[in-house]
Amino acid sequence: MRDLFDRPLSDLRISVTDRCNLRCRYCMPREVYGPGFEFLERAALLSFEEIVRVARAAAQLGAHKVRLTGGEPLLRRDIERLVAMLADTTGVEQIAMTTNGLLLEGKAEKLAEAGLARVTVSLDSLDDGVLRRMSGAAISSRRVLSGIDAAIAAGLQPVKVNMMVRRGVNEQCIVPMAAHFRQRPVVLRFIEYMDVGSSNGWRPEQVVPAAEIVARLNEQWPLRALPRRAHGEVATRYRYEDGAGEIGLIHSVSSPFCAGCTRARISADGQVFTCLFAHRGHDLRAVLRGGASDQELRARLQGIWSARADRYSDERGAAANAAIAASAASSAAKVEMSYIGG
Repeated sequence: MRDLFDRPLSDLRISVTDRCNLRCRYCMPREVYGPGFEFLERAALLSFEEIVRVARAAAQLGAHKVRLTGGEPLLRRDIERLVAMLADTTGVEQIAMTTNGLLLEGKAEKLAEAGLARVTVSLDSLDDGVLRRMSGAAISSRRVLSGIDAAIAAGLQPVKVNMMVRRGVNEQCIVPMAAHFRQRPVVLRFIEYMDVGSSNGWRPEQVVPAAEIVARLNEQWPLRALPRRAHGEVATRYRYEDGAGEIGLIHSVSSPFCAGCTRARISADGQVFTCLFAHRGHDLRAVLRGGASDQELRARLQGIWSARADRYSDERGAAANAAIAASAASSAAKVEMSYIGG
């Protein structure tokens, strides 16, 4: 199955909750997601059985990789049961999860036993002061690092660690983060600060380009570029010349990769989004709860993907930063990352 730009569907990212125990500035700023914010009611969330139906239909169309996201997916009760259900689903070949790691220490072993293959942990600094500024919460990096260690011990290797880099906030943490994770079964990935959603106050001058990040690291430890392993891989990979592992760069701002995007995203309440920067989704929950057969569900997914023409980052990259900033206020609100996952 291909979209209008001949891109196949191979990856399905499923948000299991819109709730999170952090308030990261780039995702869920506290002034927006404060005590009065109304999150989805439990009845609005897709059930585990509904999620499995969607995953099975998507797998039949070529999406054999499933990633569970949020919000924070470990807040969803009995999440390891969902992992086990997906692991038993025909066509689902790999199950991964993206988490902030705060609850991972107590969950890693059960998740691995249930069939989780890989985990990606978000960690923006080892400096607790910087981390609290980035996360909007009084947390310690030690707790996240304990979760990472538990994931390694459970066999969820290599663990990936995502660091969102924001100019003026945590770019000074790039080298210390790399120093900490070198020579460990961890792939540290640096993410350019992206204009996801409409609530994070993104400005182009806050982006630290991937080329600058590579240059900083290369001054400390020489790097060598690695080839892509598969179509649709979003990270540009480098390995340390001294054999101390590898890093990745996710650069949707400075060097967009829309042409290779093979991902569809399902929100916790069953909306399909064919782009991280989308303005609206397509309702699958109504299809699921309206008595549709598996064949009808599959046909609905196929129709959505076949009509896909998203290339937001390419279009943004073609415009000057001044034009981006000017258009941001007037454009329709984009879906928030906490709603559909990263």
